[in-house]
Amino acid sequence: ARRAGGDEAAGNIDTTGDGPARLFDPGQVRTYERPEQLLADGDVDVVSVCTYTDTHVDLAIAALDAGKHVLVEKPVALTAAEAERLAARAARAWDESRRVCMPAMCIRFWPGWNWLAECIAAGTFGHVRHAVFRRTSPVPDWAPQFYGDLDRCGGALFDLHVHDADFVRWCFGDPTAVHTSGSAPRLTTRYVYGRAPLDDAERGASEEQAPHSVVVSGTWDDAPHAAFNMAFTVEFERAEVDYDFARDPSLLVTRGSGSEAVGLPDVTGYDGEVRHLLAAVAAAERGDPVRLQATVDEAVGLMRMLEAEARSLTSGRPVSLD
Repeated sequence: ARRAGGDEAAGNIDTTGDGPARLFDPGQVRTYERPEQLLADGDVDVVSVCTYTDTHVDLAIAALDAGKHVLVEKPVALTAAEAERLAARAARAWDESRRVCMPAMCIRFWPGWNWLAECIAAGTFGHVRHAVFRRTSPVPDWAPQFYGDLDRCGGALFDLHVHDADFVRWCFGDPTAVHTSGSAPRLTTRYVYGRAPLDDAERGASEEQAPHSVVVSGTWDDAPHAAFNMAFTVEFERAEVDYDFARDPSLLVTRGSGSEAVGLPDVTGYDGEVRHLLAAVAAAERGDPVRLQATVDEAVGLMRMLEAEARSLTSGRPVSLD
């Protein structure tokens, strides 16, 4: 049914618009019964691995072995060791033939989220004091044999919370410790950062560089009619930034007593990550420098952090990343 383009598509975010729910036009899209058939097709330049998590690494490595560029969905794996296996092969593929392998960390490309990352990096509103990220999703029901098996999908920690965990690490670096509480489907992590003093010339506006607190909550909500949402509230020295996916306008900046909306492009992070990958592939093919906005090496570090969060969730105690 899927190879005929007629099966229904499902997910947290509707990307079909007002058009039919058909996956694709089989008259325009070539299909294959087995991945080996796709990888053997010399007309295929780039492979996007969107399969179940426990098949990501093997399929991505097979695609690199076949000389393809690769986009591999999140989470790349459920362990740092598995992610390291892909990272090693990706490094060789680049050295041998300039093949690109990128993890599909779509939140880094999501309008509003990439804007926030730029503001943090540039110090647009000063240093971050407090940051809270929230993500809620209905319990996935489109692949119960997979999502019902926590050993295969990793639960909300690896499948849902991974987005915000990656974003936190991307913006602030590795924390010194993590403290995760709750349960497999409903969890909250507090990220602990050191507080290095600013240079003397920068003192005055703030005494510390690191955020005072970073908290992320992720929930697989089993309530009837639960809706997907993602949101953040970040308090800077000179402004508060608030994003709510379900609100229009979704992104607000508050300074003093007034708030203003920030206009965002009408695209998704999926569009952004694919366009970024294709630009990188084109640069690689030309022999130009390539700088990926997300790397498999970063995915290894993210898996280490999530493994620490899993240990904290089990023990109920903070876990050091030192």
